[in-house]
Amino acid sequence: MAEKKSQERLKKKLVGSIRAIFQNNVHQKLNYKQISSKLFLKKPHERMLVSAILLELKEQGLIEEPEKGKFRKIAKKNIQIKGKIEITRRGAGYMESELFEEDIFISSKETGKALNGDEVLVEVDPNEKKPQGKVIDVISRARDTFVGLIEVGKNQAFVITDDFKIHVDFYVPLEQLQGAKDGDKVIIRLVDWPERAKSPFAKILNVLGPAGDHNVEMHAILFEYGLPYEFPSEVKKAASAISEGISEKEISKRKDFREITTFTIDPEDAKDFDDALSIEYLDGNNIRIGVHIADVSHYVTQGSIIDIEAYERSTSVYLVDRVVPMLPEILSNVICSLRPNEDKLTYSVVFEINERADIKNVWIGKSIIHSNKRFTYEEAQEIIEGKEGEFDKEIHSLDALAKVLRQNRLKSGAIAFGGSEVRFDLDEEGTPIGIKKKEMKEANHLIEEFMLMANKKVAEHIGKVSKNETAKPFVYRVHDFPDPSKIELLSTFVSKFGYKMDNKKGKDAAYALNILLDAAKDQPEEDIIKTMAIRSMAKAVYETDNIGHYGLAFQHYTHFTSPIRRYPDLIVHRLLEQYKLNSKPYSKQQLDDICEHASINEKRAADAERASIKYKQVEYLSKRIGEEFEGIISGLTNWGMYIEILDGLCEGMVSVSSLKDDYYSFDEEKFVIIGRKHKHEYNLGDKVSIIVLSTDIYRRQIDFELIE
Repeated sequence: MAEKKSQERLKKKLVGSIRAIFQNNVHQKLNYKQISSKLFLKKPHERMLVSAILLELKEQGLIEEPEKGKFRKIAKKNIQIKGKIEITRRGAGYMESELFEEDIFISSKETGKALNGDEVLVEVDPNEKKPQGKVIDVISRARDTFVGLIEVGKNQAFVITDDFKIHVDFYVPLEQLQGAKDGDKVIIRLVDWPERAKSPFAKILNVLGPAGDHNVEMHAILFEYGLPYEFPSEVKKAASAISEGISEKEISKRKDFREITTFTIDPEDAKDFDDALSIEYLDGNNIRIGVHIADVSHYVTQGSIIDIEAYERSTSVYLVDRVVPMLPEILSNVICSLRPNEDKLTYSVVFEINERADIKNVWIGKSIIHSNKRFTYEEAQEIIEGKEGEFDKEIHSLDALAKVLRQNRLKSGAIAFGGSEVRFDLDEEGTPIGIKKKEMKEANHLIEEFMLMANKKVAEHIGKVSKNETAKPFVYRVHDFPDPSKIELLSTFVSKFGYKMDNKKGKDAAYALNILLDAAKDQPEEDIIKTMAIRSMAKAVYETDNIGHYGLAFQHYTHFTSPIRRYPDLIVHRLLEQYKLNSKPYSKQQLDDICEHASINEKRAADAERASIKYKQVEYLSKRIGEEFEGIISGLTNWGMYIEILDGLCEGMVSVSSLKDDYYSFDEEKFVIIGRKHKHEYNLGDKVSIIVLSTDIYRRQIDFELIE
């Protein structure tokens, strides 16, 4: 019996091994002796078992016998698959398919006329160990307009696009330059790609101006990400026609908070104030706090020309030097903005709260306020830190409650990412003359906590229903649980810095993350670890199906507090009021479409913001070639190491080839760059000294050199 079981185990093991041999040698014909040799089988009974297995696999249709005693894997015919191609800056392509576990690889020679993001038809050989394909047709273009730098020669002109994933240059005939000069930034449209031409043909749609000019580059970034930089004249005209006055009839429909102490706290350079806080001290040590949000829905009606434009934009875009608003400035900066000493229409969430931050009751509805003062974050922070000033008692009360609210959130499993922003000091020409890191302080957290609470209460107001009720269609801000495999990768990554993070799931992962972030606080590698931790998370998006917000540890959450700059918030305001009136303004399908559109545009705006920061970082360092900086190794690759300057938050590359004291290579298993002769290692998180070697402002790239 034992001998029989042993034979069965051996056979099972051999079947898998033999199938793997044929998989790795698709076209090769092999007999039982050759297979036995590959498996290091010498005993007669083992070889006889191999022979028997081959006949069984043949009967099962898994292999064929083209010659007597010789077998091979049955070759499958090439298949054709439709999909979206992703092309790297080196020209190689990749495409996802449910038919294969790995992405289909398409070499640079086989991408044909495809450009990054196009829908293509790819022919794939399924017999290869790793799926490889060839583009045989472009079904539809992801885009046909591009922005880039034009290089004009004696006989021809080419445009190098700002999108580095567009791996080809565009040919423009000299007679069609439209006044463009060598070195200008231009907007082009792809018009043709002749069969034998290496480059696609394009026509110039617009000449932005000389590359390197501040305004030209900002406009180029906006166009690159499909974002507008001005409003249509009819939209501006419609906005200008809106009256700023407030009628007594309108006031009578609202709860009046004009006699209650109210103020705003915003960044120093803010012009659109869309939220204000009011505070009243009640009997029994309770406090009534009002979160008052600009009532944009009163002025921007559903289906109006301003509403259609706001939907298309979905969000305000914050570049380094400017805001591209969702609404015309007469609305965002004047009529809707909660400016001090002016009556303003608002939508409010007002709650009574005790000193332990327990919320006793909540009122949600339309209101009118009169802000007593406009604070900057810096001014509010000074009061929190002990400076006497106007409304200092109120700010201290709000700060104390905000700290309790934040502590309670973290205890419930919220993740304390915190964060810092890169801020530039710009001269009159828009040239960066300094970079600084702006940290969130207590004043920022004060506003954050009350905005979070308002968003949460609004979401609960609509979404929290009894078992017998069905929640009305609504717009939620949702954040899914992290992928366990990404948490595992993060754990491996931070171990390179000497941190231990347990591979937890669900809420336990949030607690493990908080322990990690706390341990890394104020360390040189803090920003890198935060960045990688954020990348390990799912992305927050807008959805009508509420799955909760993992990062905040809220079961119900929405965006209500910024309708001046976020379209979903405006929709939430409309839904609240329409449901109060028992009407149905939007179907679930309409809300689904709005959520998807807003999520896409939100990512596009964030990408544009990052591109503007990177451009200014490169511009800043282009004036500092040869200067020395302290940095930290933030990434390792086959071709070099990424270094982040500690003070300026600029990241650049040190190429492996520039390391002259040894021959260095990247060890993927150990995740280090190591010298062959002296065995010197470069690890993630290592502090290094570098000099700025060169910059490429058009490609937004920085090259460093290590100081030995």
